[in-house]
Amino acid sequence: MKKTWSAWRYLWKSEDIRRMLLMSLLLLVIYRLVANIPTPGINSEALQAIRDQLASTGGNFFGFLDLLSGGTVSRFSLLSMGVYPYITAQIIIQLLIPIIPALQRRMEENPSEGRKMMEKWTYYLTVPMAALSAVGQINIFNSMGGGLKVLDFGLTGDRLLPSLAALLSMIAGTMFAIWLGELISEYGIRGQGLSLVIFSGIVAAMPRNIIAIMADENSRWIMLSLMIVIILLTIFAIVYVQQGRRHVPVMYPGRRIGNRMSMPVKATLPLMVNMSGMIPLIFAGAILQFPAILSSWFINSKTVWVASFAQSVQNTFNGNSIWYGLMYFFMVVIFTFFYTDVLFSQQNYGENLKKVGAQIPGVNRGGPTQKYLTKVQRRITFPGALFLGIVAILPYLLTELLKVIGIGGTSSSAGLFLVSASGLLIVVGVVRDTFATIDAELKLHGYQDSILVR
Repeated sequence: MKKTWSAWRYLWKSEDIRRMLLMSLLLLVIYRLVANIPTPGINSEALQAIRDQLASTGGNFFGFLDLLSGGTVSRFSLLSMGVYPYITAQIIIQLLIPIIPALQRRMEENPSEGRKMMEKWTYYLTVPMAALSAVGQINIFNSMGGGLKVLDFGLTGDRLLPSLAALLSMIAGTMFAIWLGELISEYGIRGQGLSLVIFSGIVAAMPRNIIAIMADENSRWIMLSLMIVIILLTIFAIVYVQQGRRHVPVMYPGRRIGNRMSMPVKATLPLMVNMSGMIPLIFAGAILQFPAILSSWFINSKTVWVASFAQSVQNTFNGNSIWYGLMYFFMVVIFTFFYTDVLFSQQNYGENLKKVGAQIPGVNRGGPTQKYLTKVQRRITFPGALFLGIVAILPYLLTELLKVIGIGGTSSSAGLFLVSASGLLIVVGVVRDTFATIDAELKLHGYQDSILVR
């Protein structure tokens, strides 16, 4: 522990690391300040009415949106979509690589150029994704206003210019958030920009949730104690699963030293239980948002059955129905397997081990090795996928638990626990990655004491 604290002292002793941390903090402060700027043309009275409605009835759908946007959805700010459209576009591009042979060949032939191409097309795809999300968000909020519209949106007549101003402002806000994240990755904590942007929003929302719990005089201490217990258990489970590895034995060939060969080297190849991280949660949530976004276009239709069907779809996918919870669970599990397969196939361990002459005992090199490792990876992914599925539906499980024990029992209470489930998965992952990055920087600058507790 003494070494740990002495390593923290090095954070300010090294000028480069100190500048890196201060730059990251400054950019995050700028992000949080801009997050409070409202979208132009928004009706504040309608927005306040919707916030009061969500506070009384809950809404895990909007809780999830608020989570990813950093608490800006409920304020309808310029950054109300956060970096979420970029993440969705990034996932879609990654999933297209194994599906389109030309893209896969380009990635294999020239990985650096392939990554640049992926990055360019991710930016291109982000703009229409942001526009679609912005229009859907406006329509959904308008349908919840009870006669009051958050924004009188339309692309005809007098509504054209105000609607375009709001739409372009929200798209620009998303691109600004992405730009800040990339500045953090370049000049601050390397590679953690977008993650820290999401992290800052989640952390900023926690005090508000605690205040909401303490406002209930009848069950404040029970709810607070229950939340603390669930947070601690969730953190323990997340760290335990994220640390899970299956060490596959690998034999590396000996080296020639002078006129003799050294003995083969025994090593292991660690395969992660949860290789996909939080991506399946985000992607499954994105897919389940589309029905609600699309139905918002038809909810005011003059055709009765169309409007009724659109309303039922929106009620189903608003995050409070049990069918939504079940679909969310199964989609998270399915996407965990799918995304892990995509990442694992891109790493191509079979060919890489063959190139260095390494071999798994009892398995032929090349294709058979890749097939064997894929089988092992899928087997250990199963508990990781179930874990992510449980994390995804934890708010629904907590709702039922609260009803059984007679405390709270509202969907709004479950919405508070959304931060301790999906949010904590992101928070713990970002904290661990950030510590690992700082630890690497300390060692790079010659400070051998690690800030990580071994």
